[in-house]
Amino acid sequence: MSNPFPKTEDKLKGVQILASIPDRSKHIFNPEAVAFVATLHRAFNGERKRLLANRKQQQQLRDQGVLPDFLPETKHIREDPTWTGPPLAPGLRDRRVEITGPTDRKMVINALNSGVATYMADFEDSLTPAWDNLVDGQTNLYDAVRRDLKFESGGKKYELKLENGKHIPTLIVRPRGWHLEEKHFLVDGEPVSGGIFDFALYFFNSAKEAIAQGFGPYFYLPKMEHHLEAKLWNDIFNYSQDYIGINRGTIRGSVLIETLPAAFQMDEIIYQLRQHIGGLNCGRWDYIFSYIKSLRNHPEFILPDRSQVTMSAPFMSSYVKLLVNTCHKRQVHALGGMAAQIPIKNDEQRNKAALENVAKDKLREVMAGCDSCWVAHPALVPVVLKVFNEHMKGPNQINVPPRTPYKPVTARDLLSPYVPGAKITEQGIRANCIIGLSYIEAWLRNVGCVPINYLMEDAATAEVSRTQIWQWVTHGAKTDKGELITKEYVAKLLQEEYSKLEKAAPSGNKFKRALEYFKPEASAEKYSDFVTTLIYDDVTTIGRPTSAEKL
Repeated sequence: MSNPFPKTEDKLKGVQILASIPDRSKHIFNPEAVAFVATLHRAFNGERKRLLANRKQQQQLRDQGVLPDFLPETKHIREDPTWTGPPLAPGLRDRRVEITGPTDRKMVINALNSGVATYMADFEDSLTPAWDNLVDGQTNLYDAVRRDLKFESGGKKYELKLENGKHIPTLIVRPRGWHLEEKHFLVDGEPVSGGIFDFALYFFNSAKEAIAQGFGPYFYLPKMEHHLEAKLWNDIFNYSQDYIGINRGTIRGSVLIETLPAAFQMDEIIYQLRQHIGGLNCGRWDYIFSYIKSLRNHPEFILPDRSQVTMSAPFMSSYVKLLVNTCHKRQVHALGGMAAQIPIKNDEQRNKAALENVAKDKLREVMAGCDSCWVAHPALVPVVLKVFNEHMKGPNQINVPPRTPYKPVTARDLLSPYVPGAKITEQGIRANCIIGLSYIEAWLRNVGCVPINYLMEDAATAEVSRTQIWQWVTHGAKTDKGELITKEYVAKLLQEEYSKLEKAAPSGNKFKRALEYFKPEASAEKYSDFVTTLIYDDVTTIGRPTSAEKL
């Protein structure tokens, strides 16, 4: 019988790393960890590519008029009341406020000092996947798990607050989605999956240490469109736990329900991950993006200005109701959405109003039954904690009866584009231009999390911005003033906003390059599945190959 786990030197054959690794991170890329990345690639990348091909096939069907619906072939899973997820894992029983952000050292320290329940360290939407960012992030998380994290900048020192009795948030890592690749790391001449790369390095280097620290190897899983994509993660989890010799079920994966197809497969996604499931999350901005993207061929699904598509819109509130009911029925967490506000330091009145709106939004979530929510800035933590502490007396609401009787959510409820008082405005178009250009420009400078108008914007909001304009131009929508939204009209507004942004920006900015990417998308001359894959090559610095055997 052949050995399912060959020797390290055999696994390293065919591995190339096409970028330099700084001395401070050499330990992350030890031969055994590199071999583990290669092993997962060889075992699972074929299935990943098959699932991505299935996404394209499903989109073709939607373009032809086959709208998303609950799957008839998995009806037995949805209707079987007997199965549930696993017992809640250490450090994940109470998740009432979760902070999210990229993996730069200062952010990791501030997040772990913020007084929240958990911290989602993000390799995905809020991090530009430039090689240095990824390597730095892995190094920072290695140190964070071991509670050995310090940083100094501009004469200011940052370090973890480890006073007696102080709670350190549970660390959860979000790897990249299945559609993204890591072109700096080749196995047998092929780039590995970005998600496998992010998962494998963190897991191999820190899973056992995380367990020793009282939590475990926990992950947020993004951008899935089918329950078989969750099965792929589950297969990887089982293989990985066997590989390093820890019990199956130690890993927990919380899934972001941030695509329209996934909203129809919540039960199935939990079922596929049921030994490892940590909960489902309402990824609101990506969900709006996916709604537009999935239904982009159909003019009846045009949405108004992004600012009007709140969680109180009927199709959005239906999505939350279904998620909460599904999660609690299966005894797992229903995880609320993002509060992206950042402090308005120079305007006390506006800042107070913004915080009041955050509190109202979180009140809506906790009253809907959510067990947690996300914040993007530490200043929001006290505001949100107050709401959840007042209205959620236990560690979660999994076994708390719903405050209002649950009415089954239908496919029509999830698809209806109705938004009360809906309208498209010129200001909404301009806002989309500003966000799209500003985010892409920052991404090209290797910054993946950008404050714009006192909101922390990431790839999800940039996707909504460019996809909305594409939809309006494609289907000849009109503004509330009766202006036909043509590519010429959009080009005029885009040029005006570009000129303002470029003029106000420091020299060396990348707004010109950002305009080159954004304009064809906004003008509906082309449509890219993801803006991140569209511009990834611009932040990919391929250098001289380094032999993995010499690392």
